[in-house]
Amino acid sequence: MPQLYDLKAPKKPTNLSINSDLLTKARKNKINLSATLERALVHQLRQTERENWKNENRDAIEALNELTEKHGLFSDSFREF
Repeated sequence: MPQLYDLKAPKKPTNLSINSDLLTKARKNKINLSATLERALVHQLRQTERENWKNENRDAIEALNELTEKHGLFSDSFREF
């Protein structure tokens, strides 16, 4: 799988607004906010890119499914199950 983003890119300070109680509890539990946000962003970016790919390729996927429904798979004659 290709790299989703440049792991060697420099860190950049960013201002965020979050629920104050959530922040207090996260700090109390020594949760690394930067690392947690990065993991959440990677997860969200993967989901978004997956959905974008499916949308961009929807016509081709549907055409392949129709072709398979009509003609079967090349490997059907080799199946032993």
